[in-house]
Amino acid sequence: MTNAEPGPQRTVVPIESSLLIAEAFEQAQVTELRHSVTSCAHAAGLSGQRLDDFVLAVNELITNAVRHGGGRGWLRLWRQPGQLFCEVSDHGQGISTQRLGDRSRPAADTAGGWGLWLARELSDSMDVETGARGTTVRISTAVEAPQHTGRHRRD
Repeated sequence: MTNAEPGPQRTVVPIESSLLIAEAFEQAQVTELRHSVTSCAHAAGLSGQRLDDFVLAVNELITNAVRHGGGRGWLRLWRQPGQLFCEVSDHGQGISTQRLGDRSRPAADTAGGWGLWLARELSDSMDVETGARGTTVRISTAVEAPQHTGRHRRD
């Protein structure tokens, strides 16, 4: 056996990260997936308004994937020290350069077009890779280390 042929492409996640969710989804799984993200983000150290904001941002991304990205998508949620990341990918037609470049708040009477703006506003960072083969959006937020109460469970 030789190393002449390249192997399959692999996603590289740093060793110190902790993968919380890796799941394909369709419209029927959006609500259940949002609840899973909420539980995992809370367990990872988010709470209160920061938790609500992050979950809303993720919900906007998964909804966009279903609406504009071919009806389905893929979500990964992971934690690294001090950070929580979520990545949503789809196989849609991509996002136009004009749309990506427009960072202004949509008009109040606009029925759509809020998803990317909200995700950007409600997270600490947002990166978008898009093209004719689909779109991947990655958001992150800072998290504190989970607090320990000092209590020990007795069995």
